[in-house]
Amino acid sequence: MPTRPGIDWARAQALHKRELASFSAKNPRSQALAMRAAEHMLFGVPLHWMSDWATPFSLSVSHASGAQVVDIDGHQYVDFCLGDTGAMFGHAPPPVARALAHQAVRGYTTMLPGEDAVWVAEELSRRFGLPVWQFALSASDANRFVLRWLRAATKRPKIVVFNGCYHGTVDDVFVDMVDGAPRQRDSLLGQVTDLTVNTIVVEFNDLPALEAALANRDVACVLAEPVMTNIGMVLPEPGYWDSAQEILRRYGSLLVLDETHTISSGMGGYTKQHGLQPDALVLGKPLGGGVACAAYGFSLDLAKRVEQAKRLAPPGHSGVGTTLSANMLSMAAMRANLSEVMTEAAYAQMFSLADYLASGLRRVIGRQDLPWCVTQIGARSEFQFSKRAPSNGSAAALILDSELEQIIHLFLLNRGMMITPFHNMMLVCPQTQRTDIDAFLAVFEDCLIQLKARQQE
Repeated sequence: MPTRPGIDWARAQALHKRELASFSAKNPRSQALAMRAAEHMLFGVPLHWMSDWATPFSLSVSHASGAQVVDIDGHQYVDFCLGDTGAMFGHAPPPVARALAHQAVRGYTTMLPGEDAVWVAEELSRRFGLPVWQFALSASDANRFVLRWLRAATKRPKIVVFNGCYHGTVDDVFVDMVDGAPRQRDSLLGQVTDLTVNTIVVEFNDLPALEAALANRDVACVLAEPVMTNIGMVLPEPGYWDSAQEILRRYGSLLVLDETHTISSGMGGYTKQHGLQPDALVLGKPLGGGVACAAYGFSLDLAKRVEQAKRLAPPGHSGVGTTLSANMLSMAAMRANLSEVMTEAAYAQMFSLADYLASGLRRVIGRQDLPWCVTQIGARSEFQFSKRAPSNGSAAALILDSELEQIIHLFLLNRGMMITPFHNMMLVCPQTQRTDIDAFLAVFEDCLIQLKARQQE
């Protein structure tokens, strides 16, 4: 494997076997609960993604607070996963808990607006610069709704996405580039429509390919994370987004930025930090402190075009929105989170901690002489199995190594350190302590030593 220079793979496999046995021995209650769950839940978990952890059976959680998770066997973990960004500002933030408790006796959903929704829309406009907003229950739904609105507003059928992208469970984006040609992702279950008819895929950071994709003027929008985060981390090259935005304007296509993960960049996300000017913006799970919610914003011009498209459409269901969109619990959570949790002070604390973590990772990797790199945007860090950070999705895919990842992740978990089960992403929250990071780095280095060193027979 190109990802394994310096790794003794036979030793790594032996280590993995020991770690699996150790996990099973230490977690009898989780194992018993997993056996019960297998009787009544698909794959034995509430969501099949929960079976993607490196564990031989699902680890069940008792409770979580701040940067800590406690499982039902009583083991405590320092959490650098944070719900894969859903709890980016810590588990159970007290202001959100108070808002939920207050709203819980005042109603959950009425399919009518309240003051919280207006306050949240005003605050999102202030932070992100887009004046008009709508709400959903997940970033997947928000992305799906935005694509519908933009196709209706532009009367253009096609979209452009980047190779290796991820925007939740939106079917349209499950198209990859294979040997230079678009191909529907084999992993997409139950889809009978040929997505390649209306989805064009290009490599991130490739401006000529982007221009070629837009040349026929039939592309409604480009849907992108400003930094790719779900195939490892892929940063834009200097000047890329400035040039890409100019190309989009030239061909009349719109830019939709999915900031569900890159909101780790700051109060206004990567968009505000780097002066980008999208036509639409999608925000997801961090907005409500982990409560199901999402939001999407439009420029004033686009909002007018969207409203006009709806008014001119025949009567009936638009296919956009659900009866629980903007429910009162979600709106109360978002208002509390935006006003009291997602603050400038919280971001400053997280950035300092993330810098400390990323520097420590580089030191450990350097001491162990492994050809790996560390990438960071704001509060999000990732170590990747290559000397240099990849520049596009194809390069990022080549350095993914799920077997090696699972060994490292399980080793960490068995010693009270939790990172995201997909690739090697880590987050810090305001409650993370430098001592937590020091402890993590010590365990991480111990793991690398054991992966590399050869024991005497």
